[in-house]
Amino acid sequence: MRFRSDPARIRGSLAPVITPFTDDGALDQQSLARLVTWQLEQGSHGISIGGSTGEPSAQTIAERAEAIRLVARTVADRVPFVPGTGSAKLDETLELTAAARDAGADAVLIITPYYARPTQEALYRWYVAVAREFPDLPVIAYNVPSRTAVDLAPETVARLFTDLDNFVGIKETTKDFEHFSRVLHRCGPELLVWSGIELLCLPLLALGGAGYISATANLAPAACAAMYRAWTEGDLAEARRIHYGLHPLVDLLFTETNPAPAKLVLQQRGLIASAHVRPPLIEPTEPARVKIAELLAEGAEFLSPAGPAEGGS
Repeated sequence: MRFRSDPARIRGSLAPVITPFTDDGALDQQSLARLVTWQLEQGSHGISIGGSTGEPSAQTIAERAEAIRLVARTVADRVPFVPGTGSAKLDETLELTAAARDAGADAVLIITPYYARPTQEALYRWYVAVAREFPDLPVIAYNVPSRTAVDLAPETVARLFTDLDNFVGIKETTKDFEHFSRVLHRCGPELLVWSGIELLCLPLLALGGAGYISATANLAPAACAAMYRAWTEGDLAEARRIHYGLHPLVDLLFTETNPAPAKLVLQQRGLIASAHVRPPLIEPTEPARVKIAELLAEGAEFLSPAGPAEGGS
């Protein structure tokens, strides 16, 4: 939690790791610890768990809290740890956020409440309730309208940033790039903005973004970190080379619903023991597996090495 008092240091490529399960659907603690260790070895600038890639809606609050505590112990304060602690219910969000605070999280990622389609005023009050319950914990909104059916408007983001000392940033997962610009225009560069859209990670940096929380880091953590480093060092040609080189892996991730394709590849490479996803998701179908193999070969240059375990589990 050494970054909690200075959230402006939470920058770069924050890997939103998948939640590995055993074949019978239980949390696979050994695989999760191995994944996080691998992410750190590959140079990820931070770790997240419990966002959309982590299948949070298919888990109980107790299961999510267990995973958060395990990741916090594995990260051991080496890089920022920013778990997703949001839910569609306020009491669950507060319970899980408290667990993350106690585990040593540096900040928390709070998704807009899904399914209910709250108004902007309701969203404002939601984030106020969470932020005021944890005044010493940096709060980051997670705006992902494709999954939640509600968009956190730039005006509402600006209102929260003005009214709450510990509302520090937002993960924007919208393909409306004007939205990114309007949020930063209203709030200024002090608001930390991360991209959750894989192909907008590099463009956001040009607007003043803090980095990205991209599912691509599950397969190519070193390349994702290198793209950010190239940008900060002014090597724009290298940053663009990586951006375009990652396209096949981005397409792979969404061959079918994320994170099923990523889990399959991680299992094939020996980084997790099982590709199991919980219902309502299913493991990739045979046509998808064929496409995944093609895209994997196309993007092979940018895959991070799996280490001694590569080639099987």
